[in-house]
Amino acid sequence: MKILYFDCFSGISGDMTMGALLDAGGDAEALKRDLAKLNLGDAFHLHIQKKLKNGVMSTHVDVATDHVHGDHEHEHHHDHDHDEHDHDHDHGHTHEHVHRGLSDVTAVIEQSDLEPEVKETAKKIFRTLAEAEAKMHGTTVDEVHFHEVGAIDAIVDVCGAAILLHQLKPDRIVCSKINVGTGYVQCAHGLFPVPAPAVAEILRGEPYFMGPGRGELCTPTGAAIVKTMADEFGRMPVMEVESVGYGAGVREMDTLNALRVFIGHDTKKA
Repeated sequence: MKILYFDCFSGISGDMTMGALLDAGGDAEALKRDLAKLNLGDAFHLHIQKKLKNGVMSTHVDVATDHVHGDHEHEHHHDHDHDEHDHDHDHGHTHEHVHRGLSDVTAVIEQSDLEPEVKETAKKIFRTLAEAEAKMHGTTVDEVHFHEVGAIDAIVDVCGAAILLHQLKPDRIVCSKINVGTGYVQCAHGLFPVPAPAVAEILRGEPYFMGPGRGELCTPTGAAIVKTMADEFGRMPVMEVESVGYGAGVREMDTLNALRVFIGHDTKKA
């Protein structure tokens, strides 16, 4: 049985997920070809590069759009998620805020040329985000309007993670307890303690902890990916590890800011 283990010792975000899965054996060129099937033209560019993080070579993925530039250093993982998670990430630059409902995001995915199973995975992840929003705002999933979660970068993050998971084809996905960070995060409705309300709602019932690492380490997109895809949360299973991947975060910290992924097989005899 092929097992994939997410080791979220420094949190998780959409771009870190793509980086770790690529570093652990995902095919970057196939990822780019599949993302082109979203039929979004030149609306985004995927920048993939190796970065040395605290002495560990990691893979960094950046989704460059009209408001996110590949060489722009953000103060946080760049999942530009939703209404409850709108960071002041442009540092003086202005851009238009895009409001889209779940049906709009679903339409983009449905009208793409992605494989059916990838579409279903991406839609499930977005639904996890929408359900958290609906609960927080006291509304229905259909009435939820994401703030920038429907923007190109978030769609690419979610679809990219779905593509790579289907590339790697694990039989079982396990996720560690998640380091959500400490301190406060600026959201659309004010300053909130970490974890941001959406993250707290998505991870309800799952294990997470605060620190080390000041600020937000787990984004709603990252939380939604593992909440939707993990078969269970807990310790790393006993397994024969075949590959280890590191997905680099943007922030420079005293501790390694990366998501680690282990891929291997269980040791039980058939």
